Amino acid sequence: MANTSAVSVWATDFDRPPINYASAETRDVVAPLIQKIRRGEVVLDHDGQHGYLTALLRELKIPKSSQVLVFSKTSLQRQRISPKTPRAIYFNDEVTVGFCLRGDVLEVASADSNLGTVFYTLDQDGAKGPEFSRQTETCLICHGSSSNQGFPGHLIRSVFADRTGELVLSRGTKRVDHSTPFKDRWGGWYVTGGSGNQYHLGNRIFNGRLDEGSGEGDLTDLRRFFTVANYLEPGSDLVALMVLDHQGEAHNRLTRANYLTRMALVEQAELNRILGNSGTERSEGITRRIERACEQVVQYLMFCEEARLEEQVRGTSDFCRDFEGRGPFDSKGRTLRQFDLKTRMFRYPLSYVIYSRLFDGLPEEAKARVYKRLWEILTGKDRSSEFAHISMDNRQAILEILLETKKDLPGYWKK
Repeated sequence: MANTSAVSVWATDFDRPPINYASAETRDVVAPLIQKIRRGEVVLDHDGQHGYLTALLRELKIPKSSQVLVFSKTSLQRQRISPKTPRAIYFNDEVTVGFCLRGDVLEVASADSNLGTVFYTLDQDGAKGPEFSRQTETCLICHGSSSNQGFPGHLIRSVFADRTGELVLSRGTKRVDHSTPFKDRWGGWYVTGGSGNQYHLGNRIFNGRLDEGSGEGDLTDLRRFFTVANYLEPGSDLVALMVLDHQGEAHNRLTRANYLTRMALVEQAELNRILGNSGTERSEGITRRIERACEQVVQYLMFCEEARLEEQVRGTSDFCRDFEGRGPFDSKGRTLRQFDLKTRMFRYPLSYVIYSRLFDGLPEEAKARVYKRLWEILTGKDRSSEFAHISMDNRQAILEILLETKKDLPGYWKK
């Protein structure tokens, strides 16, 4: 059933100024690709097994090593999804692509510097040629619902799925990000890799009884479950899943900070107009609203409340190599993409998402606040308990990396 409260939120808020979600021009990586295809500058090859998938990943620079597999019926093409025919997801920093075996469309979620996450489908009928359609209400019923606080974004869940992929709703579901303990992650997903004695819900089939389900924890081979040759990769890399969990909520928080800041500033402008104030005045209430939204970004990007790893974890594909190789690197060869995977996900606890178009697209008032808070934390001026997990050595290393690799830092950082 559609979430009518979510629909009403969209109708009254985000389809009006200053957001104009459904009607605003998009500024994501898919929009220029659509134009190039229409002008004949790019040709997407179609094949009988995967449709436009391989060609689309190539154009969007998404590595096939990012493949993760979900077998719960939690997507637009739920009738195509089961433990025998899982849905494959491929992603990079800016865009995710969902593929269903014999599906009608490819599902695309792309980061837009102005709108947050925007959604498309690409028709898989090769006779028609590649036709993208932007999706709003169809996707936002879930991706813009109360589960995402009413904002457009990613919805990554851990569920209890039966042998057909249907959810056992009596056992509940859980939103997943980097703070989610391992024991609650990846229900309804295949997981290949090793996590030692750290229990997770991946690779398991459940039923309505309060049992322990069936399946295995650490796996490197999924051939007993389905025909892996139907997919671009044979596995569902554990480390790729961890990164996807982190990135989804990072994108969501940046979108919320973007929207809330823009809406607050419009409200302030209207108040100034009514009261006859100058255009530069800002009330304490408006300032606090912006600061609260930005603090949520800062704490998440700095991995506050990240679930600690009790043992080293590993994946099964080339994902780690492909991901780390993207950089950027400083003169010492350091990058925020470097993995740790022993006690935490990354070597340096500041997210690579700081290089994304969603971060760069923050309103100047929000970006200035985020940069100020990062500077206070990294220089040791803020040593509050929320950031106690970041050693002074790591703060200094992150500061040095950013000074060499982030081009729009405020001038006071460089002093």
